[in-house]
Amino acid sequence: MKKNKLSPAARREQNWAYFMIAPTIIGLIVLNLWPFVQTIYTSFCEHLGFGHYKFVGLQNYVEMFQTPEVWKATWNTILFCILTVPVGLFLSLLVAMLLNAKIKFKGGFRTIFFLPMVCAPAAVTMVWRWIFNGDYGILNKLFGTDIGWITDPNFVMVSCAVVAIWSNIGYDAILLLAGLQNIPKTLYEANSIDGAGPVKQFFTITLPMVSPTLFVTMIMRLMASVKVYDLIYMMVEETNPAVTSVQSLMYLFYRESFVAGSRGMGSAIVIWTVVLIGMITIIQFYGQKKWVNYDV
Repeated sequence: MKKNKLSPAARREQNWAYFMIAPTIIGLIVLNLWPFVQTIYTSFCEHLGFGHYKFVGLQNYVEMFQTPEVWKATWNTILFCILTVPVGLFLSLLVAMLLNAKIKFKGGFRTIFFLPMVCAPAAVTMVWRWIFNGDYGILNKLFGTDIGWITDPNFVMVSCAVVAIWSNIGYDAILLLAGLQNIPKTLYEANSIDGAGPVKQFFTITLPMVSPTLFVTMIMRLMASVKVYDLIYMMVEETNPAVTSVQSLMYLFYRESFVAGSRGMGSAIVIWTVVLIGMITIIQFYGQKKWVNYDV
């Protein structure tokens, strides 16, 4: 069967389409795909310095999985996800529902909650470090305690999780707010006529209808939590005795690649992180069939 030939006008339109998407495709290849391929290759090599590498096979992976620090960082990363994602999504959904209600100054509240996303991370971290300071921090002054919130191994992970949740509530709430506003009002009206209260409406209408947006937001937050680095780097100094209790895989990658100079090991840690993200994503996509509702 012969293929239909495009008309000159359709061909010009097709060429213009290729031309318009070319910068994005080139950017993805140069800035994402090629560096990832290089990272995979580097993970099988030993860095000799000055851009020279020696192929060592699976040596980096064998050494990585035999290092207790890597497993500790893996657990820290998983624990950080457990502490931040469920609580963050719950609070974000709560804020989104409040912003979706009929209240005065609604636009102003949306701006206030979104402000942490536009603030410089370094500035946000400095403010929270002052709040959590064990000597003169406002938190200890307020409660009359002397806890080292970012120096005590028992509290440093929780402190970093609080900052992460606070920083991302606004962004996640805006996404969930968009999902809430797409729910037809007629569903609530019909449910009210049947005698359903606010709690029943939440579980029978709001939660099922907003579940696709909630699922996408959860995937984004999980990926961001697994890749966390800058928050921990700025909150906890390398000389901090509690650093091993909070360092993530990406933080360990930084230490191995740029402090210890072992780029092969650092690349292996990156690949292990990618595999971890893949496993979490597969589990989420499998589980979403049981609770995400795509029916309008």
